[in-house]
Amino acid sequence: MPQVTRAGLFEDEVKVCTAALRLILQILNWEFRCNSNGKKGVNVFSSGIRHDTSLSSRTECILVQPGPGWRDILISSGDIVWLLNLYTALRRKFSHEGFSIDCLIAVSARKLILQYCSLTGTIFPSDNGQLQEHHLLQLLSGIIPWIDPPDLVSKQIECGTSESEMLDGCRALLAMATVTSPTMFNQLLKSIRPFGTFTLLSTLMCEVIKVLMTKDPDEETWSWEARDILLDTWTALLMPLGSAAGIVLLPPEGVDAAATLFTYIVESELKAASASAFNDDSDSDYIYTSISAMDERLSSYALIGRAAIDFAIPLLTRHCTERFSRLHQGGGSFDPTETLEELYSLLLITGHVLADEGEGETPLVPIAIQRRFADFVEPDNNPVVILCSSIIRFAEQSLNPESRSSFFSPRLMEAIIWFLARWSQTYLMSPEESQDSSYSSKVDNMHQVQSIGSGRTVLRYFSEYDHGKTVLDIIVQVAITTFMSYPGEKFLQGLTCYQLLHALVRQKNICIHLVTLESWSKLAIAFANEKTLFMLSASHQKSLAQTLVLSASGFRDSEPANQYVRNLMGHMTTYLVEISSRNDLKRVAEQPDIILSVSCLLERLRGAASATEPRMQKSIYEMGFSILNSTLILLAVYKHESAVIYLLLKFVVEWVDGQITYLEAQETTVVIDYCMRLLQLYSSHNIGKISLSLSSSLLNDAKTEKYKDLRALLQLLSSLCSKDLVDFSSDSLEAHGTSISQVVFYGLHIVTPLISLELLKYPKLCRDYFSLLSHMLEVYPEMVGQLNKEAFSHILETLEFGLHHQDSEVVNMCLRALRALASYHYKETVSGKMGLGSHASSLRNPKGELQEGIFSRFLRTTLQLLLFEDYSPDLVGAAADALFPLILCEQGLYQKLGNELIERQANQTFKSRLTNALQSLTSSNQLSCTLDRMNYQRFRKNLTNFLIEVRGFLRIV
Repeated sequence: MPQVTRAGLFEDEVKVCTAALRLILQILNWEFRCNSNGKKGVNVFSSGIRHDTSLSSRTECILVQPGPGWRDILISSGDIVWLLNLYTALRRKFSHEGFSIDCLIAVSARKLILQYCSLTGTIFPSDNGQLQEHHLLQLLSGIIPWIDPPDLVSKQIECGTSESEMLDGCRALLAMATVTSPTMFNQLLKSIRPFGTFTLLSTLMCEVIKVLMTKDPDEETWSWEARDILLDTWTALLMPLGSAAGIVLLPPEGVDAAATLFTYIVESELKAASASAFNDDSDSDYIYTSISAMDERLSSYALIGRAAIDFAIPLLTRHCTERFSRLHQGGGSFDPTETLEELYSLLLITGHVLADEGEGETPLVPIAIQRRFADFVEPDNNPVVILCSSIIRFAEQSLNPESRSSFFSPRLMEAIIWFLARWSQTYLMSPEESQDSSYSSKVDNMHQVQSIGSGRTVLRYFSEYDHGKTVLDIIVQVAITTFMSYPGEKFLQGLTCYQLLHALVRQKNICIHLVTLESWSKLAIAFANEKTLFMLSASHQKSLAQTLVLSASGFRDSEPANQYVRNLMGHMTTYLVEISSRNDLKRVAEQPDIILSVSCLLERLRGAASATEPRMQKSIYEMGFSILNSTLILLAVYKHESAVIYLLLKFVVEWVDGQITYLEAQETTVVIDYCMRLLQLYSSHNIGKISLSLSSSLLNDAKTEKYKDLRALLQLLSSLCSKDLVDFSSDSLEAHGTSISQVVFYGLHIVTPLISLELLKYPKLCRDYFSLLSHMLEVYPEMVGQLNKEAFSHILETLEFGLHHQDSEVVNMCLRALRALASYHYKETVSGKMGLGSHASSLRNPKGELQEGIFSRFLRTTLQLLLFEDYSPDLVGAAADALFPLILCEQGLYQKLGNELIERQANQTFKSRLTNALQSLTSSNQLSCTLDRMNYQRFRKNLTNFLIEVRGFLRIV
């Protein structure tokens, strides 16, 4: 090894040392895992670099988990001390002789030090963490000069020193936080400093935030990256991997550090908000970014606040109260812009601290809040209740026209609506029994009584028996205000539709009370009659219709629920019928106001149809049935208006999909007859046809529109298929002379000629097409024989395309389709029947050229795929299931292809291995010619062994 204390670093020695460091780093990136003896080894089948998916959200932190056999090599050898001394000597030389801290040897040394920080697992003995603590302390002692004191380090960076060393120091803290407990993490620094590691982490992040706040918000500097790394460090400590329900008890110094940092974060955010108050950049894109793009960062801030929750809640309450008071005391004598921006930030921070996002399921009150405030059993004294109530009272003031015009800007209303949506999913009328049982399973016995007591205090206050219904009424009134008093504010109205109102109606216990409120009735009446709500964007109208119909599930009986839907949607169906019945429709149809009216009506009807539930299914069926003829008229009239056609098709898809499984046979016949007429009309008007005379840009637009239409038609056919899978009707469809399979195959006759291979390059269309096709061929393979030659050839062409698709799911669906066809044909022919008849036979075309039958063709294709092409290993099972019946259908061709493969092998060893492998594929493992479950499983094992044996040398040769 070179001696870094010499007068100069010799270039060759530096290169050798750097290469050695990089080699060690590469070794530490091996994927260590257990072998069959339970000992740690290296996964020789991996690419060499490990990718820990569980850590993908954490900044560049990859755990290294070698077994105890590596202990002497990596920990006890003294190499870590040598490495730290090497880097320390490099730092001294750089500081005195002007070398760059980012030269290759320095960077390699730091990367290796970071990797040593990530050591964990059984390499450390069961000694209560003593060796691991000693190991990390040794590393931290060498790393600490990179980041401490934070103010001096940041000043040097601002003066031109490279930030790379400081960032690597932050990454080292992240690695240590990931592999230790909070208590051990804090204890590390106390051996060499009068304070713990949490204090350093807090001080360091405060300094980074201070620097960040002095920079242009649009300029991503080193402080951005440092902040993100340090936030990940806090996350690693507060939500360690594998922790039970995220319950982490910090040492007292950790709580104090979190409190100090959270205070600084809030104050910094308020300063930044105040400073940005008069920025002109306030369009909708900026507003959207300010809520959505901040979510991950605010979630990390919330974790820090919850770590010191008994300090954070009063802090937020104090800041909110001060700004509420400032607005009222100022009256009209001062400009409230800065205060409103501060409130905007406060509401976002507070919403993240109080509640988690509600994607997927109803979130629970955060555990941190449950464990604190146990002494505040009276709601009026509970800090969480006080904070929530103050914000709700402030939101209620927006209902006052004078206050609304003075203080409640659209931007502030966005934060209010967002807060109410997030908060209501956790706290509003939450069923206490399910909450308590969840908490009981999540918290340990020491805190269980406190959790339940504190949880009941907060939840009871906002339950249906106390203030819950009053708060619900306020929320609905605020929602109405955003629609009626803020016209044109699309983002605000979108938050109200998609987040706030959806959050309310997807909770049945809230819907029960929602439908009894006068304010909700007022919203429904306004939706049906008010011109203002008809001016909402089309997508918002769809969402609002869906929400209002879903709320009908709150009625205890079906009759009032259905009558509610009739009252809500009756005006819309009547209006659509009137438009379609106009004598001058063809003349006025292209007028912008008519197109807008039709589009909005279709969006509303689509929203209502998507909300179908058993309780109001009858009224939604009546809604759709009443406009069936009208939609066919509109389809013909608007055949050149692609946007209207698409909305019409999507309404039909939503309505059929929601209704089909509930309909009696007679009603189903009506729906199927309607769908057939719609498909025929679509085809007869060449609505899906693309003119080749269009320019390239228009051609691409036309393809996109056609793709959307065809996808909707495929979804319609798939919805019809569901009737054969799930049917709640009381009588048989066949008794009425209707067959779902015949209808769907007829639909495929119409739709598939419009689906070119070029259109199948659209991923969503491709998946929908092959999903429907594989389903039909699996369930109704006998119908394939009834297809005409053109339709059958098109299906074969698309299957060929799908087998070579990049999407493994598409390939899997094609293989399933081939299995279905081949197994059907084989079973039929074995029993003396025709099977697929002429479609399966080799024929000569008019030119006299021999064209292979379907099974010969796909036997070649499947073998080519398995032996010579790239594919996901997950597809081997599906490929085996397709290949087995294909071989049985074409045994002669299989023997011929196998002989051709053998003859091509010049190497005698490979030729012998291939001969034996081909024989074993179809004869070993007691495989027989019966297509049953056992033989499919046997052939899967045979094919797996076959590929392991021959695929490697076949691809090389």
